[in-house]
Amino acid sequence: MYVAARSLEARAYDAVVAGGADDITPAQARLMAQIDPGGTRVVTLAARARTTKQSAAFLVDQLERAGYVERVADPSDGRAKLIRLTPRARAIGDLADAEVARALSEWEGHVGSTRMRQLEETMAMLREITDPWA
Repeated sequence: MYVAARSLEARAYDAVVAGGADDITPAQARLMAQIDPGGTRVVTLAARARTTKQSAAFLVDQLERAGYVERVADPSDGRAKLIRLTPRARAIGDLADAEVARALSEWEGHVGSTRMRQLEETMAMLREITDPWA
């Protein structure tokens, strides 16, 4: 599972860089992938990335300067900020998503549609017991 997941991640990252986002590091890309559509607090990003709040904040600062994320007020707590993707980040996310879809299509061509469907179902079932944010 690890090798396959890393392959997908590498292909998505390479597609983003090829699409012109050559100012994003793999660590920044991984953090961006953890941002919810409505925004996510830095402390939550740090937990998801299994890093310190300081490290996550450092990456967010870099991404903000590059125009990929913005800090906005958290409507549930006026003292807190949410990190939200900018249109620029969403555009490169679309590139990554398209590459992942191509890779999954290739995998399906290799293992067949039945096995691919079973893999997706199995992974969804495993997520229920392994992903604390599911």
